Amino acid sequence: MVDLASLVVDVPDFPRPGVVFKDVTPLLASAEGLAAAVAAMVDADPGGVDVVVGLEARGFLFGPPVALALGVGFVPVRKPGKLPRESVEVSYALEYGEETLALHVDAVGPGDRVLVVDDVLATGGTAVAAAGLVRRLGAEVVGVSVLLELTFLPGRALLAEHGLDRVDAVLTSDA
Repeated sequence: MVDLASLVVDVPDFPRPGVVFKDVTPLLASAEGLAAAVAAMVDADPGGVDVVVGLEARGFLFGPPVALALGVGFVPVRKPGKLPRESVEVSYALEYGEETLALHVDAVGPGDRVLVVDDVLATGGTAVAAAGLVRRLGAEVVGVSVLLELTFLPGRALLAEHGLDRVDAVLTSDA
């Protein structure tokens, strides 16, 4: 059995001084690690999912295999200017800046049950913004699934404030 936590590497002072970046690329490079991480995300399936939404960019790496395992489609949430057709957008604050996300207007619709997938839950802003886009299109967010939750940051609490109570993390880190 692979130790998934050992495949996440801390990179101090990236992307700015004082931030410790959690690099998941060693986990992605490990066939056994990637398979175990995806299996754990699939095992946390909240049930009744119609579509998986993955957040740019590393949510694109975990979302498609989770969607395939659940037997549903995958929809990317992108940065602005990356989607070729009509889309909805939302801007939100990050821990060190501001970002905008976009979703095709026909990507999800009323009655769709959506699982949001990303690599890391930190402050929660990205997941909340993506959930807002999904809801704006009439779909329901039934859960958020991440590889790693940084428990020393308020991500889970922010998600709960926005009605996102089902949050599953394969790994947690308190530093």
